[in-house]
Amino acid sequence: MAEGRRDPRFEVSVQGRYRTGTGVAKDVPILEMSETGCRFYDRFGRLRPDTEISLRIGSIGPVIATVRWCNDHIVGVEFENPLYGPVFEHIRSQLGQR
Repeated sequence: MAEGRRDPRFEVSVQGRYRTGTGVAKDVPILEMSETGCRFYDRFGRLRPDTEISLRIGSIGPVIATVRWCNDHIVGVEFENPLYGPVFEHIRSQLGQR
């Protein structure tokens, strides 16, 4: 779990897919998650802060999120709406075990 956050983040290993607007979907590995956001590796490196994306997390989604930061192909996003507790627990315990 990452320290110093308002919501605890948990390490996961789950496949995700994002798209910006009507762009082509890009597959990304999701590395950490909380009910309010996640961190993933973006080998494309084209996302910028304040960009709105549509994100699939495993079979869940689409989830609307806003890019908050990018650093060396690692992207942190905040979900428009927090994930429903049982959905988050399903992702964390069933889809995202690391």
